[in-house]
Amino acid sequence: MTEQSEPQSQAVGPPIRVLLVDDQSLVRSGFRMLIEAEDDMEVAGEAADGVQALQVLAQRAVDVVLMDIRMPVLDGVQTTRRIVEAGLPARVLVLTTFDLDEYVFAALKAGASGFLLKDARPAELLSAIRNVAAGDAVMAPSATKRLLDQVVPILPTTPRQEDTRLTQLTDREREVLQEIARGATNAEIALTLYMAEGTVKTHIGHLLAKLQCRDRVGLVLFAHEVGMLR
Repeated sequence: MTEQSEPQSQAVGPPIRVLLVDDQSLVRSGFRMLIEAEDDMEVAGEAADGVQALQVLAQRAVDVVLMDIRMPVLDGVQTTRRIVEAGLPARVLVLTTFDLDEYVFAALKAGASGFLLKDARPAELLSAIRNVAAGDAVMAPSATKRLLDQVVPILPTTPRQEDTRLTQLTDREREVLQEIARGATNAEIALTLYMAEGTVKTHIGHLLAKLQCRDRVGLVLFAHEVGMLR
């Protein structure tokens, strides 16, 4: 029992501030009850559409935006794009009823840090919020592979090899990036490239900085856009 209670007592710093964005008030209420039952997170506000969400973000600090995709006035894709373009620190976790449809892909392209289905278990949602707040992307390897199945046919046929950011990468970083783009986990990359998992994480950190990507999702999309696996 003590082992289960210790992680909650070790929470460091202020609680994770979550903005709930969904045009259905009942959905927002359910998320609010779930989040406010946790010691390490709190609801920073609610919004029924993207315009309201941007207004809230302009007035208060938010760590994670729980974003519905299909909304009136301003949808989740456009709202995500505006959040990223404005340089706001809030990270976006997309919620959708449909697994990896074109709207989800567009939101990931716009800068969302991951996605979850609305019927995800409460524990999955809470874990996803914590991961996104910590700077990680919510993309399981299986989800990454499904993403790639949809990304490749959509991308331009001419690889953008002229992207100057590629020249900044070491050979090892390119190898790690290729594995990430194939949907490999850190553990799988470590086994494939014969390196410690901690070294993999270090390389990923360098990749995020050099390629100006927010998270792992950005790395996957970048690798395919420049044609690394073609």
